[in-house]
Amino acid sequence: QVQLVESGGGLVQAGGSLRLSCAASGNIDSIRSMAWYRQAPGKQRELVASITSGGSSNYAYADSVKGRFTISRDNVKNTVYLQMNSLKPEDTAVYYCNTNLKRIGFGGWFDYWGRGTQVTVSS
Repeated sequence: QVQLVESGGGLVQAGGSLRLSCAASGNIDSIRSMAWYRQAPGKQRELVASITSGGSSNYAYADSVKGRFTISRDNVKNTVYLQMNSLKPEDTAVYYCNTNLKRIGFGGWFDYWGRGTQVTVSS
């Protein structure tokens, strides 16, 4: 099995910072990508940022977070981070970790999700 454990959410004032972490564990063969999504009340889940594996990582960010959020990963620890600066009330949401990976002994690549961590930004 594969588990994703997120941490780092909480309550912060507008303009503040938070750092989210997500560690993947289990019978992991290789990871193709890791990403953060978020879902605000009454809204669809949206991609916040993603990063691919390999010697040259590819990054993608939602327009709404460019210049404020930074995604990074530790390939040894199978951990992805999201540094969030200059937070705004509209960043309030449940943030979910996602990974696309291959399990040992299994063919194919599959998506796995964490349970989510709440981020609340007060004005």
